[in-house]
Amino acid sequence: MSAVPTVASYINDTPMFANFILKDVEMVEVLRGPQGTLYGSGSLAGTVKYRMNRPDVDEFSGSASVNLGQAEGSDGFNLNTDVMLNLPILDNFAIRANVGKIDNDGIVDYTNVYNLNDNSRAPMASSPSASFDPTGGFIPSSDYNALTSNGDLATGGNTFRSVKDADTVDITYGRISALFEATDDLKLLLAYQFQNDEIGGRRQVTRGTNWTEGSEQSYGDYENGAVLLEPSDRDVSLTTLEVEWNLGFATLTSSSSKYSHEGNSISDNTGFYAQNDWFGDLYYGSPRPLAMADRGYKEDAFVQELRLVSNKRKANIDWVVGAYYMDQDTLSTQDSYMPGYQEWAFAAYPSWWDTMGDFGMVYTDNDFHYVRNQNFKDTAIFGELTYHFSDKLRTTVGARYFDNTFTNNTVLSLPIWPFLSDEPNFDTDESDTLFKGNISYDLSDDTMLYATYAEGYRRGGANAVPLSGSLQERPEWQQYTSDSVNNYEFGVKGYLDGGAHSYTVSAFLIDWQDPQLNTATSWGFFAVANGQSAQTSGIELELQGYLTDDLHYVVGYAYAKAELTDDFYAPSGISATDPTYLVASDGTRLPSTPESTISVSLDYTHTLDNDMYWISQINGYFQSDTVNALGEGKYQADIDAFSIWGVSTRISADDWDVTLYVKNLFNEDGVTGIIPESAMGTDPNRKLFR
Repeated sequence: MSAVPTVASYINDTPMFANFILKDVEMVEVLRGPQGTLYGSGSLAGTVKYRMNRPDVDEFSGSASVNLGQAEGSDGFNLNTDVMLNLPILDNFAIRANVGKIDNDGIVDYTNVYNLNDNSRAPMASSPSASFDPTGGFIPSSDYNALTSNGDLATGGNTFRSVKDADTVDITYGRISALFEATDDLKLLLAYQFQNDEIGGRRQVTRGTNWTEGSEQSYGDYENGAVLLEPSDRDVSLTTLEVEWNLGFATLTSSSSKYSHEGNSISDNTGFYAQNDWFGDLYYGSPRPLAMADRGYKEDAFVQELRLVSNKRKANIDWVVGAYYMDQDTLSTQDSYMPGYQEWAFAAYPSWWDTMGDFGMVYTDNDFHYVRNQNFKDTAIFGELTYHFSDKLRTTVGARYFDNTFTNNTVLSLPIWPFLSDEPNFDTDESDTLFKGNISYDLSDDTMLYATYAEGYRRGGANAVPLSGSLQERPEWQQYTSDSVNNYEFGVKGYLDGGAHSYTVSAFLIDWQDPQLNTATSWGFFAVANGQSAQTSGIELELQGYLTDDLHYVVGYAYAKAELTDDFYAPSGISATDPTYLVASDGTRLPSTPESTISVSLDYTHTLDNDMYWISQINGYFQSDTVNALGEGKYQADIDAFSIWGVSTRISADDWDVTLYVKNLFNEDGVTGIIPESAMGTDPNRKLFR
């Protein structure tokens, strides 16, 4: 999917557009609802800000941790280590650095991986004495007389191997920052952080059965039915310069950042091709079906944000003003291959396959080629003003003006038939003004009422679908437009029992216009389409505090009713008479949105005689059932409710901690998304796999 996230993230005052392992965090701030008047990176649904510990110019300090564990389903161990050092260099200059390593063995077994030829990556054919059964698909392994690279290319079946604990995780990460306090009023923070990921395979499991042994076999709890290993890798780096200058009447903050994010992955698309009967319908029925997608992405951006925040209240007014600029380049690629396809076709059809070139065919195993270059520039000015009518009553108004340009250049081709190619390119330019209003009133020193109205916006984008050739989709799929929300919230928050407990109760209503909805095209390509409207309404409750001096609790509950408020139509297949079709009706529940979520935590602290602390905690999370996709299409499925529980106990001294813990105490699956068999898995005419 190319749709941008609905929530913005910050590291200190720098917008973050790539996931990082974050350590040495001072605190996390959360802004709920649309955001765009307080920070530069606007968002449709909220902002999360990670405030990192800054270098300390006063004293040397450091820490180190080692985490050793084992996950159910794995024969190996998880070893996570990290080190942090704070080094004062001068009275006004210090460096702080942390580096870490995550080395986790896998838990998922890839049980039906093809044996491949090293040179061609094609599936090894079974020996000539083994016969291919066109109705059964695969030859049982018990019938193989030999495993040879020069087996029966025309009719030989597949051979398999099992790879245990394939989804290994190897991540190296680090961050170094340097703080220079030029004066009491001027501070400069230069930071660089990086992360390198090497992932052995998908951490997902396959349900149902397979026929790789010639009879129906069920998958186990920690098994994946992909016929290819699916490794991925990622490199991401972020360099920032933050300047904080106290001007007396206000503080000016400048954040300049540059980040680079790139990665590659291998995906098994064999089940997708098989379920659509492409091996038989488009590719002449190879007995060793294999579809491999080689995907890549690269993203580079420069972001500049300026914020000026008042230091003192004058004329009963506090204020914030700022400016924001981003220049982002993204590259997305996908090459799909059927390794060994041409080799098999020459062996299976020796009398006429070499004439296919006369009809324009190219003898390549690369059946899909896709390259998308995009550039997005965003310029915005924003601000908030708070007026205090009294010590108890205050109101805030805010506005954000933005102007962005988006350029998309795409190359789509089917290299086997190169004349069936397309280059859908377009430019968009959009500008608008968003508003926010808030009023709050202190009923007492312990109770505050508030009401908020805020507008949110998310830019549009482009899909990855072919617009010509045998997999042609309607041109309406190529582009989707921006979406926006109007958010209304009313709540009360405060303290109970002299501050021993704190609470928040809020009700919200979000009207969503032109929502960007995940769906699929007629050929099954994942895509985004704009609906007409949707709405989410609900309540949120939070309560935390101390039951005794040693027993602390946190309870959270949210109820959300999320549904379409108009019929959702998407472009239909290219041959359909009606250009659109009904995906889901008004009132349909939005996918991946549980109606109820509950989180609880209880921790007990016991002070030992030697002034050490013994702290034990239990925590849990529950979410009700959800649906997998909109409408009744091939991706629809019901997802059951689940709960996840964890326990830990820790001994803490002044300089060290030792913790024992169990995550996911009851080994719950916790399913949040499904690719159903109707979308990927079984050839309609042959019992291949699920």
